[in-house]
Amino acid sequence: MAIGALAIGVLVPYSLGLFGEAQAKPTVIDPAKLPATAQIIDQKSFNVLEHVPPPKEANATTRFLWPGVTYESLTERPFHVYDAEFLEIIGSNPTLTLLATSEKDPIFHEAVVWNPPTEEVFFVQNAGDPDAGTGLAKSSVIQKISLAEAEALKNGSHTESQVKITVVDSDPQVINPNGGTNYKGQIIFAGEGQGDKRPSALYLMNPEAPYNTTTLVNNFFGRQFNSLNDVSVNPRNGDIYFTDTMYGYWQYFRPEPGLQNQVYRFDPDTGALTVVADGFVAPNDTGISNALFGHNYTRPASIYRFDVQEDGTWDNRRTFAFTAARLPDGIHCDSEGNVYAGCGDGVHVWNRSGKLIGKIYTGINAANFQFAGKGRMVIMGRTKLFYATLAASGAPLN
Repeated sequence: MAIGALAIGVLVPYSLGLFGEAQAKPTVIDPAKLPATAQIIDQKSFNVLEHVPPPKEANATTRFLWPGVTYESLTERPFHVYDAEFLEIIGSNPTLTLLATSEKDPIFHEAVVWNPPTEEVFFVQNAGDPDAGTGLAKSSVIQKISLAEAEALKNGSHTESQVKITVVDSDPQVINPNGGTNYKGQIIFAGEGQGDKRPSALYLMNPEAPYNTTTLVNNFFGRQFNSLNDVSVNPRNGDIYFTDTMYGYWQYFRPEPGLQNQVYRFDPDTGALTVVADGFVAPNDTGISNALFGHNYTRPASIYRFDVQEDGTWDNRRTFAFTAARLPDGIHCDSEGNVYAGCGDGVHVWNRSGKLIGKIYTGINAANFQFAGKGRMVIMGRTKLFYATLAASGAPLN
């Protein structure tokens, strides 16, 4: 899926709740405490511009470079501090390491899942991208890397210039996987389907050989889903949430949609399948952290906040954040309830109130990402794979 896919967070059990009253945070940034890989972004420096270009020149497809900065200066110190709160997240020595590259094939795309027992991170190739040749002609593939190799490359002790990328042969094959999440020691993948004979479905995969899979659900009362995009699990009750979008149709490997773009709730114990939210242009991502977030691609590039009730239903939709850097995807929360999303220039971070406090600036589209335990993050850049170390920890896995 060339545009994006759902990536899910989890419920964060901290006492005050995601949007509850929080302790006062420092607002003044002390330059003496700034790590060597970080830089302060003074938002006043671009509040008023001498020339504000028209929409055809400055829009969701362009990179914002304000006076006094260059692409090189922004990528040289990739941890961008918009607020002092971000310093607590990145710590005293944050790093960003390029692990691997691909010439054109967007193999570093979506469904980023950390498997703690093997210390591996799984991810998938883009489905429907011409440079991948995937979608209708062939399915995109699942891949994985070793975090031990990632750490060795960061430290300079790895004998190769890149980490090894291993293709995972799921059996039966997950067709055009796009979203993924942990589930009871296994991995759930959202498969977009292929043509009109291979329906979109949720799959459960063993993260160790022989990578056997089970199909969890592949229809809504006899009707094909459009192209499932991403998936999340509510740890309070085990409900599985997933988004269904038109991306497969827009990318010419799925038939004309027969359902609205919607978010579904699936109870794996009873088989009950219900719609919890609709009215989106293209619901892409969700992240659960005492509230649920959804992302609408295209216009607006917004992150929405929902209340998730005890019975699993959603209500009270509000706008949480809007990103000018387009494509918010892979929404996750850390253990303190801060909200992260992969965007057009890297991973953006908002505090619990929806204020942008920092970025991990890759300079390219961060198609998705995932925390991999305390202080580690793996970031998908389509043709580039990054490994970040910082102070924050991801919300507990389901």
